[in-house]
Amino acid sequence: MTELYKQIAKLTDKFRTMAYGLTTDENKINEAVQELMLYFLQMNPETLQSIYEKDGIDGVTRYGAVALRRALTSTRSNFYYKYEKYYTHIDSASYNSSTTYSTDDVAHNIANNKNIANLPNEEISNYKINKLELIDKELDKLDSWYDRELFKLYYYEGNTLDSLADKTKISRNSLFTTIDKVRTILKKELNE
Repeated sequence: MTELYKQIAKLTDKFRTMAYGLTTDENKINEAVQELMLYFLQMNPETLQSIYEKDGIDGVTRYGAVALRRALTSTRSNFYYKYEKYYTHIDSASYNSSTTYSTDDVAHNIANNKNIANLPNEEISNYKINKLELIDKELDKLDSWYDRELFKLYYYEGNTLDSLADKTKISRNSLFTTIDKVRTILKKELNE
């Protein structure tokens, strides 16, 4: 198995070249390839060995290419959640005009967005805040505190049905039925 991992490590440059077909950002490529190497190390060794025995190093390369493409293009990949989701992009609208630069430097830095004076603008969505406030108001109108509290435990605290069933000792089916009922009521009230 160690020999297989050594062969996979030799494919780093090949994977990096493959990633250039998906993005030109050098940092993103390096991070994605490193995540791919971690993926190979953490995956089931029997699965990796069976891919190697069936198709050789070419099969492992093709498997890695698919995993790399998924990492760079899918919003559900671990790479996306780890490196992309929570970062904002620096824009030229946030240029700090109180700092003095020569005209050429300003034009160059704004065009390239590589000036330290460029700070990301945090966009706060009033629409989302308003919707959440409406949901809270409708929840408060519910007659049953049981329905309201289960809904809050599920959505506000980020519980899954299984974890909520373990905590409350209420059956998973009963929890689903209650939460679905509240969700239906909220949809009906908020869409009117």
